[in-house]
Amino acid sequence: MSLPTTLESLPVELIATILSNLDLESLVKVSNLSRRLRHVASDSTLNPWRRPIAQNLASGHYERSFYHFSFRSIVPASNWIDILTLAPPGFILFESSLPNLKASEWEECFRKRFIPGWLKWKKDNTWRVSYIKTLYRVWHRTHSPCTTDEAWTKYIVLNRNGSVNELESSSRGFSPMAIFAQTHNLSHLSPTIRVVATFSDVRVIAIGVLHIPQSPLLVNRNAHALLHPPGIEIDALGANSKRNGRALHDSTYGDECDGPSAGPRPYNKLTHPLPAESHRNYPLYTPGGGDRRWGSPEKEGKQWVGGLMVIVQLIRPRPIVGYEQDESEFVGGWNQFASFTWHDLLTIAPWMKERVTKIIDGPGLGI
Repeated sequence: MSLPTTLESLPVELIATILSNLDLESLVKVSNLSRRLRHVASDSTLNPWRRPIAQNLASGHYERSFYHFSFRSIVPASNWIDILTLAPPGFILFESSLPNLKASEWEECFRKRFIPGWLKWKKDNTWRVSYIKTLYRVWHRTHSPCTTDEAWTKYIVLNRNGSVNELESSSRGFSPMAIFAQTHNLSHLSPTIRVVATFSDVRVIAIGVLHIPQSPLLVNRNAHALLHPPGIEIDALGANSKRNGRALHDSTYGDECDGPSAGPRPYNKLTHPLPAESHRNYPLYTPGGGDRRWGSPEKEGKQWVGGLMVIVQLIRPRPIVGYEQDESEFVGGWNQFASFTWHDLLTIAPWMKERVTKIIDGPGLGI
């Protein structure tokens, strides 16, 4: 005769799976019903909190208990790294209660949320103070036209001769389209905008010209390599069309572009900083509508010609579910742009290091 099965008689892994399907309010209540349930809820390996927390972050509509999660000692600290990486600045700064984390955990939050160029704001501060101050700068810049903390905005230009210029312009009145029109001798052609990758607070944007070139000398192969990492292709369904459908992150691919980077290479998902849901697989393709690096003009035989301008735009938080980016949104109001340096480019596109022939600090031809 078999004994009746109760929730607490199940294996801890199965209990954790059941608990992870609860909403946060219910999970808080259930975790206090017994010592065993509390032990399962507080185990950082089982971590049944991860799924309901992710659902709150994705929807943008937070449950009441989510605002003061730091008071729950049974919630593993690793969950706070996710919250501090993905939650909107206003929620973290003004609505939630911040947790008591180790210095190494605050550093992890900083590096997963912000692009590496923003380490300049750390100075002699602790990682906790640096994270909060940098997050406040993001919130302030996205809610006002103030540019006091960054009078000059840096940006990158990939030249067709293989060199890279790191340039800067006044942050007050910074207009990427005006700068692009003034510095590129392609004013008779319409520029094309591509979102390279989106993160919690910024998105990296490339501005260039897609055109059927009259000469191969006009083609910017590094522009193509930045937006289409060599060896990665997608088909109409957004699946891998190489290596008989093997998963991209498990494979090594040959580089189909000419240049010094030819040969097999692995691609790993970017984690520091952590891409937003729309580019969660970056630099691999993310299906679902947000990742539009592979655009239709390329399929029509057009290629990137002339220089490619790469900038960073500060963005306001949006719910992840049901939102598709629109490249044209970057021309929105205020001076919502931040500096983007060569080091930042190498962080999000490390394969570009072996393709660039010369790095130029300031204007110049790089010959």
